[in-house]
Amino acid sequence: MNLKGRKVLVTGAGGFIGSHLVEALVSRGAEVRAMVRYNSLNRVGQLDSLDEKTKNAIEIIRGDIGDSRFVDHAVKGTDVVFHLAALITIPYSYIAPGSYVETNVVGTMNVLEAVRDSGSARMVHTSTSEVYGSAVYTPIDEKHPLQAQSPYSASKIAADKLVESYVRSFDVPAITVRPFNTYGPRQSPRAILPSILIQALAGDTVRLGSLDPIRDLTYVTDTVEGFLLAATADDLEGVTVNLGMGEGFSVQELVERVSAVVGRKLQVVVEKARIRPEASEVTRLVSDNTMARERLGWKPRVSLDQGLRLMLPWFRDNAGYYDASRYNV
Repeated sequence: MNLKGRKVLVTGAGGFIGSHLVEALVSRGAEVRAMVRYNSLNRVGQLDSLDEKTKNAIEIIRGDIGDSRFVDHAVKGTDVVFHLAALITIPYSYIAPGSYVETNVVGTMNVLEAVRDSGSARMVHTSTSEVYGSAVYTPIDEKHPLQAQSPYSASKIAADKLVESYVRSFDVPAITVRPFNTYGPRQSPRAILPSILIQALAGDTVRLGSLDPIRDLTYVTDTVEGFLLAATADDLEGVTVNLGMGEGFSVQELVERVSAVVGRKLQVVVEKARIRPEASEVTRLVSDNTMARERLGWKPRVSLDQGLRLMLPWFRDNAGYYDASRYNV
């Protein structure tokens, strides 16, 4: 499938990855419908970061992924649906788990039903490496057990299984992509690298939770390329594909990498409020990306150090957008 001239829907288009995906789709000639959550201020999230030419090329629709009639309207007439709309922060899932079920599970079912009814050619569903929990073995391939170690990961496991069931039961043409930790410009300060970088730009002290967890980090343009390949590759219905670099870094090591990029020694203060409940912490996530390489032809190109240098200017230029002194749940 060639995306040029194709009618494409992106749910969660105002988010970090969603906005980069919209940008890439427009550059490839797709006709993009960008779905964002309605709010009374009429804000469209990170779509505001796109240049005017790109914003003028997209159709923005505002609504709620939990509203099945609205989702039907959004999906109607599209060839490809990229489903990214979700609540994603783990700490808030301890506070409001029901919201995660409504958005991540019911919202995904709404998209599946709409794709089923509309006859879209491909749905690309977004999973997360958090569904694996703490690694039973590494590198983690797609056969690794799924372990719900937070309400967030439980909601994403449920959504993934709904997709699997709709493929098997109703022949819905869906593929699940499972990104490991994606990072880059426009990312929320709740994510680990922006949290470190924002604090590093504001001073010499970085306040964090546990320094031991190991994460596999992928620059956002590489993740987006994986989404595009998943939409266009043949014979992938029902397949789940990891998108990760295959290399792990501890939080402590990430502080050291950021320190090198900003050119200052950073002091780390561990705060109890930022530490996950012990049994909920995911200690090690390192991907096996063999399937992505073999089935999609995907190859990540941006190293961690390159990615940090690429994201630094954006966070420096938008420092006023963030409050480095506040912990974002």
